Amino acid sequence: MHLFPVIASVEPEHDAPAPDRVIAGNPRFTTWNLEERDGLYCGIWEATPGKWRIQYDEWEYCRILSGVSILTEDGGTPQTYRAGDSFILRPGFSGTWDVVETTRKEYVIRL
Repeated sequence: MHLFPVIASVEPEHDAPAPDRVIAGNPRFTTWNLEERDGLYCGIWEATPGKWRIQYDEWEYCRILSGVSILTEDGGTPQTYRAGDSFILRPGFSGTWDVVETTRKEYVIRL
């Protein structure tokens, strides 16, 4: 099942990174939470261009649906992700998220 038709029936949430985490630009988020239960969260997230610091305390599986983002772990090599790419962010991941082109992803988070 493709999630795009499903998000039309979900009220989106709008947010942004905390101002003290923003490095560049004016990134804005739209999130369609499709499932929330027992520490499991699934849905679609979209971000506009900008760069900010991230820190993960949970597991997250992501699949990029559109756009281009660069994730860089502290002390690591930048990794570029485009439509069709998937990856896992593990608890303890700390670094930056740089949205080069508005990025939309499917996500599954496990606390």
